[in-house]
Amino acid sequence: MILVSDKAHVRTITLNRPNAMNAFNGELFDALTEGLLEAGVDSNVRVVVLTGAGKAFSTGLDLSEVGKDLKPPKHGVPGLFSTLVDFPKPLLLAINGFAVGFGATAIGFADISFMAKSARLRTPFTSMGVVAEGASSFTFPRIVGPQWANWILQSSSWLGSEECEKAGLVFKVVEDELLLEETENHAHIIAANSPTALKRNKDLIMGPIREKYREAIQKEGLVYEELMGGPENMEAINAFLEKRDPDFSLLSRG
Repeated sequence: MILVSDKAHVRTITLNRPNAMNAFNGELFDALTEGLLEAGVDSNVRVVVLTGAGKAFSTGLDLSEVGKDLKPPKHGVPGLFSTLVDFPKPLLLAINGFAVGFGATAIGFADISFMAKSARLRTPFTSMGVVAEGASSFTFPRIVGPQWANWILQSSSWLGSEECEKAGLVFKVVEDELLLEETENHAHIIAANSPTALKRNKDLIMGPIREKYREAIQKEGLVYEELMGGPENMEAINAFLEKRDPDFSLLSRG
């Protein structure tokens, strides 16, 4: 589910469900959580880079498995979110291809994000009859301000890499073929510094707002759970599976 490679003090974790556009199912949630937990305690790892195999960084939740009677994951969504909030080391994203849903909101958990020039991003929550997740109701306004955050989270529109850079959602846009190299180069620059100072710096930056992350995740989860499986959400899921646009005209809650 993930590929792991180390070079000097930089660990690169690659989401490895390319045939599913790296969509998250229970196994991938668990694999990434375990991978981050291991990197967090490995004294040789100072910086982590996260990217995706194939044509996507990640297209978010695997909707093809929604409603199926599957083995409950060990960590699942709550475990991954908690691990990201508490992750003690610098985390860099190399966003390739499509970044949808959690593939997009993961930016809020990262310290620095790079994006391939051809990559595209979307938070489709309102088009799916649900609300923002991954603490993005807190992180996105903090990163890009309320105007951009509202557009990104409310419109369910696609954003290209140049728009993401303009908004300040990503640090740098890179030619596709140089994305991972450029991200890892920056990771090595960071990793060349004092490992203790890197961890303490991260704690100084994240410490005052970790509780804000947890509050946002909890509140989003409660509303998400309320709306999940409701008529608008089911219309959106059926439309997705039937490859058509959802029609909410007769389902409005007001």
